[in-house]
Amino acid sequence: MKLGIIGLPQSGKTTLFNALTRGTIPTHASAGRMEVRTHVVDVPDPRVDTLSAMFKPRKTIYAKITYADIAGLEGTAQKSGISGTLLNTLAQMDAFIHVVRCFESDSVPHPHSSGLVDPARDLDAMLNELLLNDLIAVERKLERLIDERRKGGTDKIINERQTALFNRLNEALSANKPLRFLEFNHEEQLELSSYGLLTRKPILTVFNLGEGQQTPAIEADHPTVALPAKLEAEIAVLPPEDAQVFMQEFGITEPALSRMIRLSYDLLNVQSFFTVGEDEVRAWTTRRGATAQESAGEIHTDLAHGFVRAEVVHYDDLTALGGMTEAKAKGKWRLEGKEYIVKDGDIVHIRSSL
Repeated sequence: MKLGIIGLPQSGKTTLFNALTRGTIPTHASAGRMEVRTHVVDVPDPRVDTLSAMFKPRKTIYAKITYADIAGLEGTAQKSGISGTLLNTLAQMDAFIHVVRCFESDSVPHPHSSGLVDPARDLDAMLNELLLNDLIAVERKLERLIDERRKGGTDKIINERQTALFNRLNEALSANKPLRFLEFNHEEQLELSSYGLLTRKPILTVFNLGEGQQTPAIEADHPTVALPAKLEAEIAVLPPEDAQVFMQEFGITEPALSRMIRLSYDLLNVQSFFTVGEDEVRAWTTRRGATAQESAGEIHTDLAHGFVRAEVVHYDDLTALGGMTEAKAKGKWRLEGKEYIVKDGDIVHIRSSL
Protein backbone atom coordinates (compact mmCIF):
# COMPACT_ATOMS: atom_id res chain seq x y z
CA MET A 1 0.00 0.00 0.00
CA LYS A 2 1.33 3.38 -0.99
CA LEU A 3 -0.36 6.62 -0.01
CA GLY A 4 0.73 10.00 -1.30
CA ILE A 5 0.57 13.01 1.02
CA ILE A 6 -0.40 16.02 -1.08
CA GLY A 7 -1.40 19.61 -0.40
CA LEU A 8 -0.60 23.21 -1.15
CA PRO A 9 2.78 24.66 -0.15
CA GLN A 10 3.00 25.47 3.58
CA SER A 11 0.00 23.25 4.37
CA GLY A 12 2.03 20.95 6.64
CA LYS A 13 2.56 17.92 4.37
CA THR A 14 6.08 17.26 5.61
CA THR A 15 5.03 17.86 9.21
CA LEU A 16 2.38 15.16 8.89
CA PHE A 17 4.91 12.93 7.13
CA ASN A 18 7.24 13.36 10.12
CA ALA A 19 4.41 12.50 12.51
CA LEU A 20 3.67 9.29 10.61
CA THR A 21 7.30 8.22 10.15
CA ARG A 22 8.79 9.56 13.39
CA GLY A 23 11.05 11.66 11.21
CA THR A 24 12.71 15.02 11.69
CA ILE A 25 12.88 16.23 8.09
CA PRO A 26 13.06 20.06 7.98
CA THR A 27 9.90 21.69 6.69
CA HIS A 28 10.24 24.33 4.05
CA ALA A 29 8.34 25.72 1.11
CA SER A 30 8.83 23.88 -2.17
CA ALA A 31 6.47 25.79 -4.43
CA GLY A 32 6.87 24.82 -8.04
CA ARG A 33 9.48 22.16 -7.27
CA MET A 34 8.90 18.46 -7.67
CA GLU A 35 10.05 16.65 -4.53
CA VAL A 36 9.19 13.23 -3.12
CA ARG A 37 10.19 11.58 0.14
CA THR A 38 9.04 8.05 0.94
CA HIS A 39 9.15 5.96 4.09
CA VAL A 40 7.95 2.41 4.75
CA VAL A 41 6.19 2.16 8.11
CA ASP A 42 5.56 -0.98 10.18
CA VAL A 43 1.86 -1.23 10.98
CA PRO A 44 1.57 -1.40 14.79
CA ASP A 45 -0.58 -4.41 15.67
CA PRO A 46 -0.68 -5.88 19.19
CA ARG A 47 -2.02 -9.12 17.69
CA VAL A 48 1.33 -9.66 15.99
CA ASP A 49 3.10 -9.16 19.31
CA THR A 50 0.81 -11.67 21.03
CA LEU A 51 1.28 -14.29 18.30
CA SER A 52 5.03 -13.76 18.38
CA ALA A 53 5.08 -14.37 22.13
CA MET A 54 2.96 -17.49 21.63
CA PHE A 55 4.94 -19.11 18.78
CA LYS A 56 8.42 -17.67 19.52
CA PRO A 57 9.41 -17.50 15.83
CA ARG A 58 12.84 -16.68 14.47
CA LYS A 59 11.33 -13.62 12.73
CA THR A 60 8.39 -11.35 13.43
CA ILE A 61 7.23 -9.27 10.49
CA TYR A 62 4.57 -6.57 10.64
CA ALA A 63 2.44 -5.44 7.73
CA LYS A 64 3.90 -2.49 5.84
CA ILE A 65 2.50 0.76 4.54
CA THR A 66 4.39 3.36 2.51
CA TYR A 67 3.78 7.08 2.87
CA ALA A 68 5.13 9.50 0.28
CA ASP A 69 5.49 13.23 0.92
CA ILE A 70 4.85 14.75 -2.53
CA ALA A 71 5.59 18.39 -3.27
CA GLY A 72 4.90 20.21 -6.52
CA LEU A 73 1.13 20.66 -6.58
CA GLU A 74 0.02 24.26 -6.20
CA GLY A 75 -3.73 24.13 -6.78
CA THR A 76 -3.50 26.46 -9.74
CA ALA A 77 -5.24 24.07 -12.17
CA GLN A 78 -2.98 24.71 -15.15
CA LYS A 79 -4.63 24.39 -18.57
CA SER A 80 -2.03 21.85 -19.66
CA GLY A 81 -2.68 19.61 -16.64
CA ILE A 82 -0.13 18.03 -14.33
CA SER A 83 2.82 16.83 -16.35
CA GLY A 84 6.01 14.80 -16.29
CA THR A 85 7.51 13.15 -13.25
CA LEU A 86 4.94 14.62 -10.85
CA LEU A 87 2.01 13.04 -12.70
CA ASN A 88 3.80 9.70 -12.90
CA THR A 89 4.47 9.81 -9.17
CA LEU A 90 0.86 10.64 -8.34
CA ALA A 91 -0.40 7.89 -10.65
CA GLN A 92 1.64 5.29 -8.74
CA MET A 93 -0.16 6.01 -5.45
CA ASP A 94 -2.99 3.79 -4.23
CA ALA A 95 -4.66 6.73 -2.48
CA PHE A 96 -4.08 10.34 -1.44
CA ILE A 97 -3.89 12.03 1.94
CA HIS A 98 -4.68 15.67 1.29
CA VAL A 99 -3.39 18.09 3.95
CA VAL A 100 -5.38 21.31 4.27
CA ARG A 101 -4.00 24.14 6.34
CA CYS A 102 -6.13 25.52 9.15
CA PHE A 103 -3.43 26.93 11.44
CA GLU A 104 -2.38 30.59 11.53
CA SER A 105 1.30 31.51 11.73
CA ASP A 106 3.13 34.79 11.26
CA SER A 107 6.37 32.92 10.62
CA VAL A 108 4.79 30.66 7.96
CA PRO A 109 2.84 32.92 5.60
CA HIS A 110 0.13 31.38 3.48
CA PRO A 111 1.21 31.30 -0.20
CA HIS A 112 -2.18 32.51 -1.48
CA SER A 113 -2.10 36.03 -2.94
CA SER A 114 -4.40 37.24 -0.17
CA GLY A 115 -2.18 35.72 2.52
CA LEU A 116 -5.34 34.55 4.31
CA VAL A 117 -5.86 31.04 5.65
CA ASP A 118 -9.04 29.63 4.11
CA PRO A 119 -9.40 25.83 4.42
CA ALA A 120 -12.53 25.62 2.23
CA ARG A 121 -10.79 27.52 -0.59
CA ASP A 122 -7.66 25.39 -0.36
CA LEU A 123 -9.65 22.15 -0.28
CA ASP A 124 -11.51 23.11 -3.45
CA ALA A 125 -8.32 24.27 -5.16
CA MET A 126 -6.58 20.92 -4.81
CA LEU A 127 -9.63 18.84 -5.68
CA ASN A 128 -10.20 21.01 -8.75
CA GLU A 129 -6.58 20.55 -9.85
CA LEU A 130 -6.91 16.77 -9.73
CA LEU A 131 -10.24 16.88 -11.52
CA LEU A 132 -9.04 19.26 -14.24
CA ASN A 133 -6.02 17.05 -14.88
CA ASP A 134 -8.30 14.06 -15.46
CA LEU A 135 -10.64 16.09 -17.67
CA ILE A 136 -7.73 17.17 -19.88
CA ALA A 137 -6.48 13.58 -20.13
CA VAL A 138 -9.95 12.26 -21.02
CA GLU A 139 -10.55 14.96 -23.63
CA ARG A 140 -7.20 14.18 -25.25
CA LYS A 141 -8.08 10.48 -25.38
CA LEU A 142 -11.41 11.25 -27.03
CA GLU A 143 -9.64 13.40 -29.62
CA ARG A 144 -7.26 10.52 -30.37
CA LEU A 145 -10.19 8.12 -30.74
CA ILE A 146 -11.84 10.47 -33.25
CA ASP A 147 -8.59 10.72 -35.18
CA GLU A 148 -8.18 6.92 -35.16
CA ARG A 149 -11.72 6.44 -36.50
CA ARG A 150 -11.05 8.91 -39.26
CA LYS A 151 -7.83 7.17 -40.25
CA GLY A 152 -9.25 3.67 -39.75
CA GLY A 153 -6.15 2.59 -37.86
CA THR A 154 -7.78 0.69 -34.98
CA ASP A 155 -10.36 -2.01 -34.48
CA LYS A 156 -13.84 -0.50 -34.82
CA ILE A 157 -15.32 -2.45 -31.91
CA ILE A 158 -12.47 -1.46 -29.56
CA ASN A 159 -12.76 2.16 -30.67
CA GLU A 160 -16.50 2.21 -30.03
CA ARG A 161 -16.08 0.62 -26.60
CA GLN A 162 -13.38 3.06 -25.56
CA THR A 163 -15.33 6.02 -26.94
CA ALA A 164 -18.40 5.07 -24.88
CA LEU A 165 -16.28 4.65 -21.76
CA PHE A 166 -14.38 7.91 -22.10
CA ASN A 167 -17.53 9.83 -23.00
CA ARG A 168 -18.96 8.62 -19.68
CA LEU A 169 -15.83 9.83 -17.90
CA ASN A 170 -16.00 13.16 -19.71
CA GLU A 171 -19.63 13.65 -18.72
CA ALA A 172 -18.89 13.02 -15.05
CA LEU A 173 -15.79 15.23 -14.92
CA SER A 174 -17.52 18.05 -16.81
CA ALA A 175 -20.16 17.96 -14.06
CA ASN A 176 -17.38 18.21 -11.41
CA LYS A 177 -17.94 14.59 -10.35
CA PRO A 178 -14.75 12.69 -9.39
CA LEU A 179 -14.33 9.34 -11.11
CA ARG A 180 -14.14 7.46 -7.79
CA PHE A 181 -17.93 7.76 -7.62
CA LEU A 182 -18.44 5.89 -10.88
CA GLU A 183 -18.77 2.11 -11.04
CA PHE A 184 -16.75 0.13 -13.57
CA ASN A 185 -16.90 -3.49 -14.60
CA HIS A 186 -13.78 -5.67 -14.67
CA GLU A 187 -13.10 -4.96 -18.33
CA GLU A 188 -13.40 -1.21 -17.83
CA GLN A 189 -11.11 -1.32 -14.79
CA LEU A 190 -8.46 -3.06 -16.87
CA GLU A 191 -8.95 -0.50 -19.63
CA LEU A 192 -8.44 2.42 -17.25
CA SER A 193 -5.58 0.94 -15.21
CA SER A 194 -2.90 2.35 -17.51
CA TYR A 195 -4.21 5.92 -17.57
CA GLY A 196 -3.45 6.91 -13.95
CA LEU A 197 -6.58 9.03 -13.60
CA LEU A 198 -6.20 10.79 -10.27
CA THR A 199 -9.83 11.25 -9.22
CA ARG A 200 -10.34 7.48 -9.37
CA LYS A 201 -8.12 7.14 -6.32
CA PRO A 202 -9.56 7.27 -2.78
CA ILE A 203 -8.74 10.46 -0.90
CA LEU A 204 -8.66 11.41 2.77
CA THR A 205 -8.45 15.07 3.75
CA VAL A 206 -6.53 15.98 6.91
CA PHE A 207 -7.39 19.38 8.34
CA ASN A 208 -4.11 20.52 9.90
CA LEU A 209 -5.07 22.38 13.06
CA GLY A 210 -3.20 24.82 15.20
CA GLU A 211 -2.93 24.20 18.92
CA GLY A 212 -6.37 24.44 20.53
CA GLN A 213 -8.06 25.01 17.17
CA GLN A 214 -11.44 23.44 16.46
CA THR A 215 -12.26 21.31 13.42
CA PRO A 216 -13.62 23.55 10.64
CA ALA A 217 -17.25 23.05 9.65
CA ILE A 218 -16.53 22.07 6.06
CA GLU A 219 -18.51 19.45 4.18
CA ALA A 220 -16.66 17.16 1.78
CA ASP A 221 -17.63 14.31 -0.51
CA HIS A 222 -14.93 12.07 0.96
CA PRO A 223 -13.56 11.11 4.42
CA THR A 224 -11.94 13.84 6.52
CA VAL A 225 -10.10 14.01 9.83
CA ALA A 226 -8.63 16.85 11.86
CA LEU A 227 -5.40 16.78 13.87
CA PRO A 228 -2.57 19.12 14.96
CA ALA A 229 0.25 17.81 12.77
CA LYS A 230 2.99 19.94 14.38
CA LEU A 231 2.14 18.74 17.87
CA GLU A 232 1.81 15.13 16.64
CA ALA A 233 5.24 15.34 14.96
CA GLU A 234 6.80 16.58 18.18
CA ILE A 235 5.19 13.79 20.21
CA ALA A 236 6.20 11.13 17.65
CA VAL A 237 9.93 11.52 18.38
CA LEU A 238 9.60 11.45 22.17
CA PRO A 239 10.33 8.37 24.29
CA PRO A 240 7.07 6.40 24.88
CA GLU A 241 6.76 7.50 28.52
CA ASP A 242 7.15 11.19 27.69
CA ALA A 243 4.86 10.88 24.68
CA GLN A 244 2.11 9.45 26.89
CA VAL A 245 2.41 12.40 29.28
CA PHE A 246 2.13 14.92 26.44
CA MET A 247 -0.83 13.09 24.91
CA GLN A 248 -2.67 13.20 28.21
CA GLU A 249 -1.84 16.88 28.65
CA PHE A 250 -3.25 17.79 25.24
CA GLY A 251 -6.17 15.37 25.32
CA ILE A 252 -4.86 13.16 22.52
CA THR A 253 -6.21 9.63 22.96
CA GLU A 254 -4.47 8.02 19.98
CA PRO A 255 -1.18 8.96 18.27
CA ALA A 256 -1.39 10.16 14.68
CA LEU A 257 0.47 7.12 13.35
CA SER A 258 -2.07 4.61 14.71
CA ARG A 259 -5.00 6.79 13.78
CA MET A 260 -3.80 7.46 10.23
CA ILE A 261 -2.94 3.81 9.59
CA ARG A 262 -6.43 2.78 10.66
CA LEU A 263 -7.93 5.45 8.40
CA SER A 264 -5.59 4.36 5.59
CA TYR A 265 -6.85 0.78 5.91
CA ASP A 266 -10.45 2.03 5.79
CA LEU A 267 -9.68 4.26 2.81
CA LEU A 268 -8.19 1.38 0.81
CA ASN A 269 -10.74 -1.15 2.14
CA VAL A 270 -8.08 -3.59 3.34
CA GLN A 271 -7.53 -5.76 6.41
CA SER A 272 -4.88 -7.96 8.02
CA PHE A 273 -4.52 -11.72 8.24
CA PHE A 274 -1.64 -13.70 9.73
CA THR A 275 0.63 -16.64 9.12
CA VAL A 276 2.35 -18.27 12.08
CA GLY A 277 5.03 -20.86 12.72
CA GLU A 278 8.48 -21.50 14.15
CA ASP A 279 10.12 -19.69 11.24
CA GLU A 280 8.08 -16.50 11.35
CA VAL A 281 4.94 -14.77 12.50
CA ARG A 282 3.79 -12.34 9.86
CA ALA A 283 0.94 -9.95 9.14
CA TRP A 284 -0.33 -9.67 5.57
CA THR A 285 -2.67 -7.20 3.93
CA THR A 286 -5.60 -8.20 1.74
CA ARG A 287 -8.71 -6.44 0.55
CA ARG A 288 -11.85 -6.80 2.62
CA GLY A 289 -14.03 -9.43 1.01
CA ALA A 290 -11.07 -11.27 -0.57
CA THR A 291 -11.30 -15.03 -0.93
CA ALA A 292 -8.80 -17.47 0.55
CA GLN A 293 -7.33 -18.04 -2.90
CA GLU A 294 -6.93 -14.29 -3.54
CA SER A 295 -5.36 -13.80 -0.13
CA ALA A 296 -2.97 -16.69 -0.79
CA GLY A 297 -1.70 -14.64 -3.73
CA GLU A 298 -0.66 -11.90 -1.31
CA ILE A 299 1.79 -14.38 0.22
CA HIS A 300 3.02 -15.78 -3.11
CA THR A 301 1.43 -16.09 -6.55
CA ASP A 302 2.31 -19.81 -6.64
CA LEU A 303 0.15 -20.39 -3.57
CA ALA A 304 -2.84 -18.90 -5.37
CA HIS A 305 -2.20 -20.88 -8.56
CA GLY A 306 -1.78 -24.18 -6.71
CA PHE A 307 -4.38 -23.49 -4.02
CA VAL A 308 -5.92 -26.64 -2.53
CA ARG A 309 -7.24 -25.72 0.91
CA ALA A 310 -6.73 -23.14 3.65
CA GLU A 311 -6.30 -24.07 7.29
CA VAL A 312 -7.99 -21.28 9.24
CA VAL A 313 -8.41 -20.28 12.87
CA HIS A 314 -9.32 -16.80 14.04
CA TYR A 315 -6.94 -14.85 16.29
CA ASP A 316 -9.64 -14.35 18.94
CA ASP A 317 -10.35 -18.10 19.16
CA LEU A 318 -6.67 -19.07 19.19
CA THR A 319 -5.72 -16.65 21.95
CA ALA A 320 -8.83 -17.30 24.01
CA LEU A 321 -8.20 -21.07 23.96
CA GLY A 322 -4.46 -20.75 24.53
CA GLY A 323 -2.94 -22.40 21.48
CA MET A 324 -3.35 -24.34 18.25
CA THR A 325 -3.84 -27.71 19.94
CA GLU A 326 -6.69 -26.37 22.04
CA ALA A 327 -8.25 -24.62 19.04
CA LYS A 328 -8.25 -27.89 17.08
CA ALA A 329 -9.76 -29.76 20.02
CA LYS A 330 -12.61 -27.23 20.26
CA GLY A 331 -13.27 -27.31 16.51
CA LYS A 332 -12.11 -23.73 15.93
CA TRP A 333 -9.38 -24.81 13.49
CA ARG A 334 -10.95 -25.79 10.19
CA LEU A 335 -10.33 -26.40 6.50
CA GLU A 336 -11.77 -23.89 4.02
CA GLY A 337 -12.02 -23.85 0.23
CA LYS A 338 -10.87 -21.23 -2.24
CA GLU A 339 -14.13 -19.23 -2.02
CA TYR A 340 -13.88 -18.74 1.74
CA ILE A 341 -13.97 -15.02 2.60
CA VAL A 342 -10.98 -14.16 4.74
CA LYS A 343 -11.78 -12.13 7.85
CA ASP A 344 -9.66 -9.56 9.62
CA GLY A 345 -7.63 -11.44 12.22
CA ASP A 346 -7.74 -14.84 10.52
CA ILE A 347 -4.66 -17.01 10.93
CA VAL A 348 -4.21 -18.87 7.65
CA HIS A 349 -2.02 -21.70 6.42
CA ILE A 350 -2.31 -22.42 2.69
CA ARG A 351 -2.12 -25.94 1.32
CA SER A 352 -0.87 -25.81 -2.24
CA SER A 353 -0.14 -28.36 -4.95
CA LEU A 354 2.89 -26.36 -6.16
